[in-house]
Amino acid sequence: MRIPMSSPDITQAEIDAVNEVLTTQWLALGPKMDQFEGAFSAYTGSKHSIAVNSGTSGLHLAMITAGVQPGDEVITPSFSFIASANCVLYERATPVFVDIDPLTGNIDPNLIEAAITERTKAIIAVHAFGQPPDMDPILEIARRHNLYVIEDACEAIGAEYKGRRAGTMSDAAVFAFYPNKQMTTGEGGMIVTDNDEWDMLFRSLRNQGRDVFDAWLNHTRLGYNYRMDEMSAALGLVQVQRIEEILAKRAQVAQWYNERIDQIPGVHKPYIADTTTRMSWFVYVVRFDDEIDRDAMMHFLNERNVPSRAYFTPIHLQPLYQQMGWKRGDLPHTEHAGDTFLALPFSSVMTEEQTDYVCQQLREGVAEFLSVASPV
Repeated sequence: MRIPMSSPDITQAEIDAVNEVLTTQWLALGPKMDQFEGAFSAYTGSKHSIAVNSGTSGLHLAMITAGVQPGDEVITPSFSFIASANCVLYERATPVFVDIDPLTGNIDPNLIEAAITERTKAIIAVHAFGQPPDMDPILEIARRHNLYVIEDACEAIGAEYKGRRAGTMSDAAVFAFYPNKQMTTGEGGMIVTDNDEWDMLFRSLRNQGRDVFDAWLNHTRLGYNYRMDEMSAALGLVQVQRIEEILAKRAQVAQWYNERIDQIPGVHKPYIADTTTRMSWFVYVVRFDDEIDRDAMMHFLNERNVPSRAYFTPIHLQPLYQQMGWKRGDLPHTEHAGDTFLALPFSSVMTEEQTDYVCQQLREGVAEFLSVASPV
């Protein structure tokens, strides 16, 4: 059995919607983008939604709108996709990494205040694997120090923290729709905010710096070509209308995994914090006991047609960031997670038979490693 690492959940409705766009004159800046933004606001409960061409673009615009400038610092976890820190570098500011809660993989709020200096401008709260971090203490710290909070909710559409929807707890939040995400537009992202002024600025920045009243070739400020095209918006409009169905299917796959992982010694299923009142399953990440070599297990699974990925390689250990002075030993919980966490194949179209196969191979691999580690 060959199992894909992830698969988009595309039906005929999405195909028809994209084909419909191709019969019109609108391939960019058209009605589908407006409709998608409206539907996304209705789903998340945000006042404004601004479609962009990637989650990375959305994070970059959030840094600009928050006024991040050269010499400023932005606090963010290293246990994340690299865009969570690169967006700070784009504005010639400095990412300041804070270690994580070793169970959830999310930023540890107890470590944030010690990292704040007179140069700190914002906190990026990453919702790793579809689970929000402990937001209340983060928001309280930001309030006391007059800092902006940006939610990197790229992996967490539909998640809830103490009953509050991901993306609605901060100054602005960013979602992403890459093909491995819960919903997809191919490439694409969405910024959400309740701030009217930020909404206008986001719309200008994504469209080459044009303000709403500017003529076509007039540009009020430095902007970017971060627009979402109409085909992507049409795809996203159908996907967000199906999002509850998609999330329910992903939750079912996670439940299949949970039931089986519980029976495998040395392997631990994802930890869900008490504050997470709804998990939005983005990837299914297991943790290994120290006596199990995670990388060797990846090789074992690959030989049996089961792909897997180390999730994440810590940002501060990436070559670029090591050149900036970060090194192993700086963030011990982040580094341990980077060495022991493993993402298994996961999607809303995965079958129970496929889940069985993955877990059977995992069980055999663990048995082999543990027998070698403890010979009779």
